[in-house]
Order: sequence, then structure tokens, then C-alpha cells
Amino acid sequence: MRVAIEAILDYEFPEPTEVLLAVEAAALPDQQIVEQTHVIDNAGPLTNRFGGSGIGRRTWTRTGTGRMLSRYRSVVDVVRPPVDLTRLSRSPLPSLPEDVLPFIWPSRYCEADRFVSFASAQFGGLDGGALVQALVDWVRTHLSYVSGSSTGATTAADTFLARQGVCRDYAHLTAALIRSRDIPARLVSVYALGLSPPDFHAVVEVWLDGAWHIVDATGLAPVETMVRIAVGRDATDIAFMTVFGSATMNAQSITVTPA
Repeated sequence: MRVAIEAILDYEFPEPTEVLLAVEAAALPDQQIVEQTHVIDNAGPLTNRFGGSGIGRRTWTRTGTGRMLSRYRSVVDVVRPPVDLTRLSRSPLPSLPEDVLPFIWPSRYCEADRFVSFASAQFGGLDGGALVQALVDWVRTHLSYVSGSSTGATTAADTFLARQGVCRDYAHLTAALIRSRDIPARLVSVYALGLSPPDFHAVVEVWLDGAWHIVDATGLAPVETMVRIAVGRDATDIAFMTVFGSATMNAQSITVTPA
């Protein structure tokens, strides 16, 4: 499917500030960039860097004092057939590529080591893709999606206890549970067709049968048409904007439509 994306970030800065943006769709085999533009008003030259794991592109800039307006537009062809996770096998740990290995360990917001006993007791009879699907279904069933129910400091353990959260909380808990059973899982920021309300969306990719596969415990949008932006250990690595100073949001809008 061909999708059109528009992401507009309108922020106010009290003084010149370094900013790192991760808003550009990643060029990958299952999502081809047809066209894209990224224009930032009231900012210095743009410096592009590869994203984590070599996926996507991040943009450094330095704003001036006052209003910064970032406008990103793209058209992307997404070709991602549905996958039955339950038919996929776990990849042996010694076979994991070097760039996949970090995603079996705990991270700041995904305390996988705290879920080993729970996941082993509740899902001990399952393995591979069947285990992953069961974990995703457990998160979807036991959590309630509640806007404003968490903060930037909320971890997977916090979400497990609260039984509520937003997409990043669902993704953190999903990734932590999967990693607790020694299967690599990483967070992914995506543009999601059909997401309501439209926004940057956080999901999970899991490594099975030697490849990454998207899973989304929220069930808010089809994974087959999601467009990846960035990947990382947790939300820290995939933030759409990191401000090295202070800023105030004037407005922000994300639009994803069939093209």
C-alpha cells in the first residue's frame, strides 16, 4: 500500500538550542520511499546521521530564539504481508547477529530481569512465536489504554502494576516480557495508518526465525501498513524530538493517509 505522511512540529524556544529529530521514514526493503521533504524554519543547517542499528535517519539542527517549525512530508510504498507468528521459531542465542544481541538485555524502561519468574510461570509451556503471540495477547488483554495515565519516567514494571498506559507503555511491557524469555525485542517508532487520534506510535519488533517482525499489543492499527521511523532499546532511543534545553509546544500534527 502507498501511504502519504505529514508530520508538523511547531515549538517555541527561549534561546538557541540543539535539537535531534527522528521523524523521517526509514528506507527498508518492505517500505520504499517514493518521495520526501523535510523543511525546518528558524533553524541552522541540518546534519543527518544514521539511526540506531543503521535504520532510518536522524537530523541534528540548532534552532534560533523563538518559533521553530518542522514540516516533514513523504510518500511510502509499504509491502509487508501478514505473518503468522505462531509458526515462527526462536533463533538460537549463539546465532544472533551482533546488532541484535543488545535487544535481549534489560534497559532503562524495559526491566526484563524483573519479569523472568512471572513469564516462566505463566508461559513456561510455550516457545518461539507461539510464546511471543501469547505475551502480546496478555498485554492487550490485561492493560487499559488510558491517555495521560503515565509519564516519561514510567517503566515496564510500573505499567505491569498499574495495568494501564499509552502506546509507549504497552511497548515497554511487551518488550520486557519477550526479553525475559531470551528472545530479542526492540522498540520501534512508526507512522500508523488508521491510528486514532493520529500521532507518533510506539510498537515492538521481535527477532524470530532470523528476522524482525512487528507486533503491537495496543491493536490500534494494522502492522502491515505501519511505516518505521527509528528503532532502539526503549523510548529513549526512538524519541521523535530530543531537546537539549527547553521548549514549549505550540502545536503538533501527524497525518497518515492512503496515497
